[in-house]
Amino acid sequence: MTGLAILGSTGSIGCNTLDVVEHLAPRFTVVALAAGRNVERLAEQIRRYRPQLVAVADEAAAQQLRQLVAPDWTGDIAVGVEGMVAVATHPAAAVVMSAVVGGRGLLPTLRAIELGRRVCIANKEPLVMAGELMMRRARECQAEVLPVDSEHNALHQCLRGNARTEVYRLVLTASGGPFRTLPVEDFPRITLAEALRHPTWTMGRKITIDSATLMNKGLEVIEARWLYDLPPEQIEVVIHPQSVVHSLVAFVDGSTMAQLGVADMRHPIQYALTYPERRPAPVERLDLTAVARLEFYPPDPVKFPCLRLAYEALRAGGTFPAALNAANEEAVAAFLEERIRFVDIPYVIETTLARHDGQSTTSLEAVLTVDTWARREAQQIITALGR
Repeated sequence: MTGLAILGSTGSIGCNTLDVVEHLAPRFTVVALAAGRNVERLAEQIRRYRPQLVAVADEAAAQQLRQLVAPDWTGDIAVGVEGMVAVATHPAAAVVMSAVVGGRGLLPTLRAIELGRRVCIANKEPLVMAGELMMRRARECQAEVLPVDSEHNALHQCLRGNARTEVYRLVLTASGGPFRTLPVEDFPRITLAEALRHPTWTMGRKITIDSATLMNKGLEVIEARWLYDLPPEQIEVVIHPQSVVHSLVAFVDGSTMAQLGVADMRHPIQYALTYPERRPAPVERLDLTAVARLEFYPPDPVKFPCLRLAYEALRAGGTFPAALNAANEEAVAAFLEERIRFVDIPYVIETTLARHDGQSTTSLEAVLTVDTWARREAQQIITALGR
């Protein structure tokens, strides 16, 4: 059996990964799990999968977990970022599923790459913050980095057997979120409840807001640049409300290949876990006659300035994407706490970027320094808004 570690085991991707593992039994054995503070769900996972190591956010969560696990479980409990790194680098973990939300996943994901593991990456932020550094280390350490995001997973499938020189353009699809048809003059009145009502996917709160602002698509553009070694001019975003076509690749000879499927994250998860094999998956089959139509539109740059900001940060290069990511995380957190308006999110990001002097991303320390700086700047901007 292949040892598997999961960063973010109690989240949506983590739970779906464990569902796929059961479907593929006995191919994988769960050796290590990292969660945050959802210790009740983690305790259930410990009872079911008996990992050798788990990690939680802090010592308080660890104390609570110790009271919930069965006395016959002999595994270890680690805490904090060090705990996540321990999970990602567990000696028995040949495959690491990286699904921790936000920049916290950067260090453990990088450490897994440096050990030459297969890293199935579901969280956007590490590649956005330090994509150049991570992919360079992956080449040096002969690590596989396989995307789990449905869009990048679709691109990976379309590119199988094709050289990068044959690619004319990568096309990422976006549902358009809940405000695709909302008049721009109504955007200042968008509520938190409305922004959390995604029309297609059931996801965590942070990524749901990113989908509503289209920042998720901006982050994916940055990811695609590093995953597939193509410049931003060859990466396009289109709105596709049906969420059936997950991404497309246009080739230099005029051909276009697309990956279609139902909106179920278990498919890209299983693809990444079993690549290059294809195995029967626990997902519904796509019925094209039920789809009826497929629509595609250009994104509205006035409604969704976050997409423009992501392209600008990518073109600026260096640590600008890291600053973009940090400012976005702080702005989204403030919106989720109803301290700023929906339309303030891009304002916080753009103002932070305007104050940033870019640096190179030759080291992890440079990335983390800019991440800390951008979060502090964003918080000052949020406070100044005084909403």
